[in-house]
Amino acid sequence: MGLHSSKLKKLAGETALYGLGNMVPRLLNFFLFPIHTAFFHPAEYGVFTKLMSVVGVLNIVYTFGMETAYFRFSTKPNADEGRIFNLAQTAVVSISTTFSLSFILFASFFAEELGIQGHEDYVIWLSLIMLIDNAVSIPFARLRLQKKPIQFAFFRISNVVILTGLNLYFLYIAFDPAVGIAYIFIANLIANSFYLIFFFKTLIRWKPMYDKEIFPSLVTYSYPVMLMGLAAMTNEFFSRLALEKWLPPDFYPGKSAAYALGVFGGCYKLSVFMNLAIQAFRMAGEPFFFSQSSDHNSPQLFAKVNHYFVIVCCVIFLAVSINLDVLKHLLRNPEYWEGLTIVPPLLLGYFFLGIYYNFSIWFKLTDKTYFGTLITIGGALLTVVFNLILIPIAGYYGSSIATLLVYGSMMIACYWFGQKYYPIPYKVLTDSAYIIATAILIYGVNSVVIKSLWVSVPVHLLVIAAFLGVVYKFEWKNLRHS
Repeated sequence: MGLHSSKLKKLAGETALYGLGNMVPRLLNFFLFPIHTAFFHPAEYGVFTKLMSVVGVLNIVYTFGMETAYFRFSTKPNADEGRIFNLAQTAVVSISTTFSLSFILFASFFAEELGIQGHEDYVIWLSLIMLIDNAVSIPFARLRLQKKPIQFAFFRISNVVILTGLNLYFLYIAFDPAVGIAYIFIANLIANSFYLIFFFKTLIRWKPMYDKEIFPSLVTYSYPVMLMGLAAMTNEFFSRLALEKWLPPDFYPGKSAAYALGVFGGCYKLSVFMNLAIQAFRMAGEPFFFSQSSDHNSPQLFAKVNHYFVIVCCVIFLAVSINLDVLKHLLRNPEYWEGLTIVPPLLLGYFFLGIYYNFSIWFKLTDKTYFGTLITIGGALLTVVFNLILIPIAGYYGSSIATLLVYGSMMIACYWFGQKYYPIPYKVLTDSAYIIATAILIYGVNSVVIKSLWVSVPVHLLVIAAFLGVVYKFEWKNLRHS
């Protein structure tokens, strides 16, 4: 049991460092968002929201699941890590270059399809950003595999410090209304270009290659993982596209669908706190799961990891949901505040997505990644159905509920299949009780309206402290003996 404890502590430490590498950049980026919402009207911000959703989906296709495939094949007995790296990097760079060149050559066509006629420059900037982002995705994965979270964090933080400085310069010093949101894209492109400097040695040593034995196996393993990633991003992208298309006329009196999309996109940003925790954990967790897979006690270890993950996410879910009266001020323009009701369902939805990522380790370790394809297809169908039903009834709140229902369904399906093929003794009843209790507590606290922040903030902090105290009481004995 002591061995489990040391492994859990090591995982927690690496998660904290990867969290730093993700959290500081995401928080700095997050603090740009009040500036963006102050400079740009919701309708204009709606265009930015839509384009970044498209980028999110395409980035999944660009990497093609090769990060996970790289981890899997590099950790196999007698694996040649250098060769696997070269093959994975070749695949990602080839795919990224092909797509980006196509978008640039046919920028006018894609601008028209995206409803941004006359702004072919947006398509070009974003194509170059995606090309650079994905050219360094496997080098970043190698840092994770080699347990170099400090270097990982340094590169990520440096990138966003540069990005923040460029945004402040463009918007406060060199701002030209004719350029508008293109400033955000240009700043991203310049900042991301520094990754090519950071990884110069790695990229220079990379040898493009093809292996007729290993490469097909990499692709067979990776494409279902890519489809699994698409489930999350397609849900997010589709909810925006569907909101514009399926929102009834004048659903929000006197406001356009683009306006509603801007409000939705702005408030969506507040789910970043849950996303930060999930991404930090995934950065450390994925290589950890693969490295521990040969241990006969790994199922028990994986169950404990998920249990503590659930507890941490419950705290985040509670803390953000009951403090929206404070966090709303990050949205500098009060016009965005009307959409705050979408935040708790989105937080819970991403919470479920995080658990799904934990559950999905079973098909990655058993090389049955095609199950990810099946679950993804089911999630995509549910996304369409739930949005079609709920948007005309409840607008962007309906879209947030659709996100919650889809990720919850995927989580349950992944657990059910996993227990058949790779049983892991997850604490289902205990973890469910924590989640339900947290949701009830949030509903109860938010039902009591306290107008003064001087009163609400201390009360909410006391609620969080009491929750932590109860968790500590229940978990202390387990922690001591783990």
